[in-house]
Amino acid sequence: MTERQIRIFGDPVLKTVSAPITPEDDVTGLIEDLVETVKVPGRAGVAAPQIGVNQRAFSYNVDDRVGYIINPVLVEVSGEPELMDEGCLSVPGFYFPRLRYPFARVTGEDLEGNPIELSGTGVMAQALQHETDHLDGKLYIEGLDKETRREAMRLIRESPWF
Repeated sequence: MTERQIRIFGDPVLKTVSAPITPEDDVTGLIEDLVETVKVPGRAGVAAPQIGVNQRAFSYNVDDRVGYIINPVLVEVSGEPELMDEGCLSVPGFYFPRLRYPFARVTGEDLEGNPIELSGTGVMAQALQHETDHLDGKLYIEGLDKETRREAMRLIRESPWF
């Protein structure tokens, strides 16, 4: 298991829709690396594209629960969307308010192909929405309101890592 380097805004893999994982794909090493990478304090989730892999999987670390899901599908969101401060490892150092549903549920599978379901409120709901967005080639800043997004892009362009 290896903690992998996080890809940063501007890397094309972050804008690419991730490929589904098939039973023929050996993704054991990928899953181990995703789990190891998300264990770094302060991380709630890491999607495969964030470590440079264009496959549909992510890991999570929320409320002392660490795990992963393969081929997740966001099957349910509910409640009135709420403004939440959100950040991203691929856009380091910034947090911006964006709307997220207070409840989310994803379905997918584990390494053995068994079905699994993840759901939650608060940070877990936010993480499930955020990480599935990554797998669809979307960054959280794309969901910001127009004015906030304009300011976010200005700040990102001025950041030392850009």
